[in-house]
Amino acid sequence: MAHLLVGSLFCTFGCGGSPEIEVTAADPVSKPRVSDREANLDGVVLILQYHRVVPNAGPYDRTPEDFRKDLQRVYDMGFRPVSLMSYLDNKMDLAPGASPVVFTFDDSSISQFKLLENGEVDPECAVGIWLDFAKEHPDFPLIATFYIMPNPFFGQPKFAEKKVELLKEWGCEIGNHTMTHPNLSKMSDEEAKKEIAEVIDFANRFGFRVDSIALPMGIFPKNRELVKGFTYNGKTYAMRAALLVGANPAPSPNSEKLDPYRLPRIQAVEGDYGITYWLDKIEKGDVKPFVAP
Repeated sequence: MAHLLVGSLFCTFGCGGSPEIEVTAADPVSKPRVSDREANLDGVVLILQYHRVVPNAGPYDRTPEDFRKDLQRVYDMGFRPVSLMSYLDNKMDLAPGASPVVFTFDDSSISQFKLLENGEVDPECAVGIWLDFAKEHPDFPLIATFYIMPNPFFGQPKFAEKKVELLKEWGCEIGNHTMTHPNLSKMSDEEAKKEIAEVIDFANRFGFRVDSIALPMGIFPKNRELVKGFTYNGKTYAMRAALLVGANPAPSPNSEKLDPYRLPRIQAVEGDYGITYWLDKIEKGDVKPFVAP
């Protein structure tokens, strides 16, 4: 789960320094080996970026059919979902031979997480598709970070509390995607602080802590230090990571190149530098992913 309480936490990474890395190997007795790939603790990590999951998909969307195919392909290639925070802490619970993949969803649209009138998860939303996949593949549980905008918060205000409780139950994280999705570089520091702080306050009211921000359009505020922490209306806010929009794999958590405040993501789209492009490169051996020992 994401972790930030206002007034109680500042940057674990020293607001710009490199994190202390601790490698946690999976228990080879309890987890069967996922692939015959050799261990590679220096390999890259996939952070996937999704928007809407809808039948009539636009250029930044994914159809339900394509999302199912994405889940199956990354599973068959030996990837297993981990939280963003476990990646940054290098405490990923992976079976031997498995590679980590971080799923992120921007904008908190109803297509990502919808409940039917009876309170059950809609099987055609992204969460419903993943839960169905996990029934057949229990070693691929629903672990993701949802970068929310409070309005809309998955498009169903009456179910907001229930959705939050389910996300907690599944071990998902909530991240910050600002209140109104603005170009932060065109705002004053106080305006940018308001956009960020109000999302954290919103999540805190539901008992969620927010550790990371997915920058709208991948654009930083004028004062880039704001993504690390600031004071607004007498409260202290901080984040451990800032995510970009594209367009390549992220460094290994062991890499000196890892900058938690400039984490690249791979968009779940077709074409150059999209999800299929990078999975093809990994499958051909042109790109070496992180592999648990």
